[in-house]
Amino acid sequence: MNATSPPEKETPHITILDKLANVPSGPGVYLMKNTAGNVIYVGKAAGLKKRLLSYFSKAEHGDPKTEALVQQIASFDIILSASEKEALILESNLIKRYRPRYNVILKDDKRYPCLRLNSTHPYPNFTIVRKIKKDGARYFGPFASAGAVRQSLKILNKTFKLRKCKDRDFKQRTRPCLHYQMQWCCAPCCKPVERARYNAQVKEAVLFLNGRTPDLIKKIKKEMVIEAGRQHFEKAAVLRDKIFALEKTLEKQMAISPDMKDRDVIALAASETHSVITILYIRNGFLLGTRHFSFIKTMSSPIESMGTFIRQYYEKAHFIPKEILVSHDPDDKALMMELLGQTKGSKVDILLPKKGEKRRLIHMAVENAENRLKEEMESSAAEMNLLTRLKNRLELNRIPERIECFDNSHLLGKAPVSAMVVFERGQPAKKFYRTYRIKTAPVNDDYASMTEVLERRYGDVTKHAPLPDLVIVDGGKGQLNIARHVLKTMGLDGIVEAVGIAKKDKRKGEMQDKIYLENRANPVTFGREKDLLLFLQRIRDEAHRFAVTFHRKQRKKEFIHSELDDIPGIGPKRKTALLKHFGDIHHIREASLAELSAVSGMDRTVSKTLKNALTAGRPQPAGD
Repeated sequence: MNATSPPEKETPHITILDKLANVPSGPGVYLMKNTAGNVIYVGKAAGLKKRLLSYFSKAEHGDPKTEALVQQIASFDIILSASEKEALILESNLIKRYRPRYNVILKDDKRYPCLRLNSTHPYPNFTIVRKIKKDGARYFGPFASAGAVRQSLKILNKTFKLRKCKDRDFKQRTRPCLHYQMQWCCAPCCKPVERARYNAQVKEAVLFLNGRTPDLIKKIKKEMVIEAGRQHFEKAAVLRDKIFALEKTLEKQMAISPDMKDRDVIALAASETHSVITILYIRNGFLLGTRHFSFIKTMSSPIESMGTFIRQYYEKAHFIPKEILVSHDPDDKALMMELLGQTKGSKVDILLPKKGEKRRLIHMAVENAENRLKEEMESSAAEMNLLTRLKNRLELNRIPERIECFDNSHLLGKAPVSAMVVFERGQPAKKFYRTYRIKTAPVNDDYASMTEVLERRYGDVTKHAPLPDLVIVDGGKGQLNIARHVLKTMGLDGIVEAVGIAKKDKRKGEMQDKIYLENRANPVTFGREKDLLLFLQRIRDEAHRFAVTFHRKQRKKEFIHSELDDIPGIGPKRKTALLKHFGDIHHIREASLAELSAVSGMDRTVSKTLKNALTAGRPQPAGD
């Protein structure tokens, strides 16, 4: 077998079968690895030997997902545990550590907005955030979209009249802002607002966000009747208006559970390539929202996917309901209920209802999951169709499932940078985006800059992300020739293909951007397939945006750069202290060694280094 041919399929299976003979039958975790030694799947089992035999002892598997996984496995490792519970926890930790491509893995929730209540402040307020931290604050959400969270915040502001200003503005404000004039805020920053009264408003807002709107309306109605009985008609009118606003909001919510309980309803829909898990959030019997989680090429069974999802999701959730309805019973349900109960501090039930009202809720969640799955599969098919047509139009050797695009940016030769963006299956893959500061290329030499960046990206492919199918460089034939030369030098000719994209020249009467191919003098004509050109322009524009953003950051750093930044031992704190004490770099340069040493955070050694650096080539003042 030569060095470039793939290993024979029988070889890893013989090794695996030999290892299987020594696998114990107790509980533990197994890690499946590919030929490169990378972990591609992590699973747990009450009986390791029985579970592993189910993968490798059969010639064929009924489940195509399992069949696909087995074909990728070259070896496996096992880790024994004392109990199923330990195996469950260990599996979760290993999935987070290795992030195997065939496991169900939840993405970071930073893209989903939440409402944060800074409850440690004397007058708390709500702000929109995208990351939940352990900072003592209370979080509500996540919301399905930025529009949804802004709408909720707008209702809170108008109904409960809490402050909108930031903590910094709250301390400095001397007169009420416009929100006070509009009666959207009680202005605790300037007015004598009782903390007890303000906190009562906060508690009402929390009830609203927790789905307790009916209870809140009842509470406010009682207060309104009391105030009316005392002939405090203005206060009663304010409460009446608040009730109207809450009732109007309540009308938009869907009452779907007559028992008025809190529960999450989780359903899974799957195909051979895609899986979708949908959650319905039911609070006090009302459906507050829905979220969908999508996964591609997971090799877990439905019950394994459901169990893995529940563990990962509620590990970070700020609220766990007492009841979780599921469309598939996880195989370790009892253990998960125990762990969730320990986290919540009270009993949590995971139920698979067979009939009645709860079964209807599961059916509703399944319908939502299947509808989302259908949409995603149709979208995926459309993306593959576009990439297939792009392959044919650009005369590529294979479908460009992974595309990398490069663009340079500078301002009159200052702060030269480059950026790379990545599109996978027609969509941005931002975790692979990269930025480069130009280090060796001459100023204003775009060709040299492109050469440097491409050599850094493809110089050692073992240290970087997977190779692309197609490279796009922003520029015409010159940039394309540079890219082709670098790829050939790196031994990637025929493996990675390249095209150039140049902007239209209006002075020449050109009507559209130009796409250049190797060994072709004229740009590609797209005819009726203008969507292919728009797709390539979209990738180029994303690379340009990313490069310009990074360039502006570098210019900003250079703008605020000081001579002090280049001196060993002078960090941000000492730099701030020196400038605060002396005012500017001129007075720091003229200061004596004793004066420098007297500044907070400075000592004589660092002061001497500073003095020597600033007065190099200048006559030093007498006395030191």
